[in-house]
Amino acid sequence: MTAIALVATPVAVAPAAPGVPGNNDRLNNGIVVNVDTVKRQAGCTSNLKINPQLVSAAQRHTVDVLNNRGLDADVGSDGSSVQDRARDAGYRGAVAETVAINQSLTINDLDVMGNWYYRPDYMAIMSNCANTQIGVWSENSFDRSVLVAVYGQPA
Repeated sequence: MTAIALVATPVAVAPAAPGVPGNNDRLNNGIVVNVDTVKRQAGCTSNLKINPQLVSAAQRHTVDVLNNRGLDADVGSDGSSVQDRARDAGYRGAVAETVAINQSLTINDLDVMGNWYYRPDYMAIMSNCANTQIGVWSENSFDRSVLVAVYGQPA
């Protein structure tokens, strides 16, 4: 397996006021850059594009996982799948999802990508050349940080 060079974008974000999402744009954009690097190393030639509908689907699941401690993967507290959340956000293509949970106030690119890179299921999603669109969202609480990336294949 070829090693990749990841762009580290450490983020220490103070929790937002209740009901107000934190601004983790730097982290979220860093994840997009790193996933695009993985895709390039897999031989993909198209640029990964941020899709607002996929960002919305990622945000919905991030908030759900952050607020429901029993969640640790793709199924939402309402039983929704990543495809359900993307469809509800108006996205019509096929989708896949990767989720990162860190049991602390902060999360950074290296935490996320270091975990995803060595998970065969997540590596397959990130390196799938058909996934040309992405939406990333992350949020923090005092003892938990969650980042969700939703990958899309336009219909």
